[in-house]
Amino acid sequence: MILETPDFQAYRGQEPPRFANKAELECAKVLDYYGVPWDYEPTTFVLEEDADGRTTLAFTPDFFLPEQDLYLEITVMKQRLVTRKNRKLRKLRERYPEVQAKLFYKRDIERLAERYQLELAS
Repeated sequence: MILETPDFQAYRGQEPPRFANKAELECAKVLDYYGVPWDYEPTTFVLEEDADGRTTLAFTPDFFLPEQDLYLEITVMKQRLVTRKNRKLRKLRERYPEVQAKLFYKRDIERLAERYQLELAS
């Protein structure tokens, strides 16, 4: 999916972000509007490896907010399909207890959209 990429002022990444969905784009716009420095998918965390050391499960949170030292994962999936993301977040916390991460659910995104008159339709 190709989405517009505005000229972000608070973005801290090297390459222009390529958002997976409209909700990620709109969250980036809110962060940028409020001048919150952010980066898009800067880190992939290895969560599981096989006996040969090859990665079998990894997690790349959508946003990193360096001033808060916080990773954000955005999901607009139906709640019943969020189980996999919750499992990854749980594994992230187990393997990397020093890493702070927050999962924003569909309802959280809808509240942001309502409050800031965002357009989330794909």
